[in-house]
Amino acid sequence: MTDDWFTGRAGLADTVAVITGGAGALGGAIVRDLAAVGVRTAVLDCDTDAAHALRGALEDTGHDTLVHTGDAREPADLERLFMAAEERWGRLDTLVNVVGGTFRAPFTATRPKGWDALIRANLSHVLHACSLAVPRIQAGGRGGSIVNLTTIEAHRAAPGFAVYAAAKAAVEQFARTLAVELAPDGIRVNNVAPDYVPTPSLRQLASHDDAPLATPEALAAAIPMGRVGRPQDVSGCVVFLASALSSYVTGTTLHPDGGTHASAGWFNWPGTGWANHVPSDVLKGHRP
Repeated sequence: MTDDWFTGRAGLADTVAVITGGAGALGGAIVRDLAAVGVRTAVLDCDTDAAHALRGALEDTGHDTLVHTGDAREPADLERLFMAAEERWGRLDTLVNVVGGTFRAPFTATRPKGWDALIRANLSHVLHACSLAVPRIQAGGRGGSIVNLTTIEAHRAAPGFAVYAAAKAAVEQFARTLAVELAPDGIRVNNVAPDYVPTPSLRQLASHDDAPLATPEALAAAIPMGRVGRPQDVSGCVVFLASALSSYVTGTTLHPDGGTHASAGWFNWPGTGWANHVPSDVLKGHRP
C-alpha cells in the first residue's frame, strides 16, 4: 500500500534524468535512489573507475542507464550525454547538477586562474547543462525538474573559500530567476544545500594542514542534530524535488544540514549549552 502510494504520487516511474557528477559519493547515492523509484538515469562523471563501478551496479539490477566518462566542465562532453539520452529514450524530465569542487586559500593568495577554475567547476557547467536540458524538457510538454547541489557556504561567510562561496551563491540566484522564467512551462528549479557530509573529497579538504577531523564532540557542538550528514540525507531531498510530490515547489532551497543554517552561529557548547559566543571556560589556556 505504501509503495503504491509513493509510486502514484511521485510520478517518477519511466521518467528520464541526467545527472552530472553522478558517480561520486553524493552523486552515486542520488543516482541509486532515483533508479530505485523507476527513473532511467544518464550519468556523466570524470572518475573512470567510479563510473565503471556505478554502471556495473546499475546494470546488475537490470536498471536502464547510460553512464559516460567525461568532464561536465566541457560543453562537448555534456552535449554528448544529452544527445545519447535523447536518442535512447526520446525524452528528458529531470536534470540534477552535482558537480562541484574547491580548495582552501585566503582570497588574497589566489589569482585569476584559480578564480576561473572555481567558477568553471561550480557555476559555468550549471549554465551549460541547463541550456541543454531546458529545451528538451519543454519539448516534452510534461513539465519537469532541475535540481542543483549547492552548499551552506552559499548562505554564510566562508573564510578560505570566498570565490567558491560566491559561485555557489550565484547558482542559487540563477536557479531562482530560472524558476520564474520556466514556471509557465511547469518546469521547477530548486537547490539542495548540504553542510558537512564526509565524502572522501570533503574528508580530504577538512583535514588540511594535517589537522585532525572534527571529533564527535565538536560536531555535536556545531551541528544541532549532533551528527554529520549522510549521502542519503541529500539524495532524499533530490528525489523529493524531482518528483510530483514537490509539484508546487520552485525557486527554493532545501537544507539537509542538521540545523546549521538555522543555528547561524549558535553552538551547543559542552557543559555550557547554547551560546553565540565562545564561553570563557573554553578560552582558558588559549589566551595570548
